[in-house]
Amino acid sequence: MRPIHGAFPAHPCKLPADPHITSQAATAGRRLKIAIAPNAFKGTLSAVQAADCIERGLRQALPGVKTVKIPMADGGDGTLPAIVAATGGKWVKCAAADPLGRKIKAAFGLTGDGRTAVIEMALASGLVRLAPRERNPLLTSSRGTGELIRAALDRNVGEIILGIGGSATNDGGTGLARALGVRFFDRHHHELPDNGGALTQLAYINMAGLDPRLAKTIISVACDVNNPLHGRRGAAHVYGPQKGATPAMVRQLDAGLKRLATVIQRDLGVQVARLPGAGAAGGLGAGLVAFLGAQLRPGADLVTQAVGLEKQLAGCDLVITGEGRLDAQTASGKAPGGVAKIARRLGVPVIALCGSLGPGAAEVRKIGILACFATLEDPLPPDDLAKDAAARLERCAENVGRLIGLHR
Repeated sequence: MRPIHGAFPAHPCKLPADPHITSQAATAGRRLKIAIAPNAFKGTLSAVQAADCIERGLRQALPGVKTVKIPMADGGDGTLPAIVAATGGKWVKCAAADPLGRKIKAAFGLTGDGRTAVIEMALASGLVRLAPRERNPLLTSSRGTGELIRAALDRNVGEIILGIGGSATNDGGTGLARALGVRFFDRHHHELPDNGGALTQLAYINMAGLDPRLAKTIISVACDVNNPLHGRRGAAHVYGPQKGATPAMVRQLDAGLKRLATVIQRDLGVQVARLPGAGAAGGLGAGLVAFLGAQLRPGADLVTQAVGLEKQLAGCDLVITGEGRLDAQTASGKAPGGVAKIARRLGVPVIALCGSLGPGAAEVRKIGILACFATLEDPLPPDDLAKDAAARLERCAENVGRLIGLHR
């Protein structure tokens, strides 16, 4: 591992505000190449904004420093903008259905080479699309996400990366599949209504109309939960209540997903009932595997591959990552952990900036994050955390840059 000389403290120190930059620091900056690869600081800064703040702070202390900004994500909110920004891609606007079937303006992303589409389910089929009084997973559908996939196929992509966090649905992905040509029937040969509540009446599935372009397209799904499709740890019981389900609704939805698993195994020969991750996004994990042959993958791994992180870190002297709250969970599938894994393999040291340090933050040292710096300078109530978040992060990065300059 290439060393950055000197030791980093576990918390940031408040250095006196001194506009004078020593020639030693300026020289150090010109010799350094630093990768800036933060996750979003949830509720305050996007990953792109966080990367910009860190860069500005570093340049205050190290004017000549070379930087590579690589906004990161772990498959949840912010995955689309992170990949688009890192690859020089673009947003593509299109129409889609919201969870209740109303037409809305939505969007997906294309990577810079145009070969990969990035879709966030929440932009079409998420809880953010509904008022609290509208939340009812018996009635909602994932059709809009299927319409985004169809629009991406129209762009002749070879791969689709799908983030499935924040869903408002519990339909096992049947709405998404309908938008791509799959049909679902009851025992009277009538097509089922387009919602999660109808799945208890499912008798058989007709795949004949499935969009043939999917056979030539890789579907990669960012999935960091291991819930089965149904049962006490399944989609309805664990996630249904936050989508508006009452106890009676949960029982009906769970029965519907159990029925779906039975019919999928009989008609399609795919076992999804106990598949880890099948219960993600109201059973969408199961539907994507069964209907589209999708691969469920850890979100951080998907994003690091999509942005070409390993290639971008080559030749760097230091990596700065971070997120809003750094704690024991950071080492378990979060974006900073994914960054550290790649950097460690390349022998590049990693430090992290964060809004605050939580329980178990020291665990990140086990995955290669050498030191952590929290931006909070004074205790703040939760409602005030978003105020001046950018300025605090910039100051923290400047302090880190000054420390680097002293030890080069």
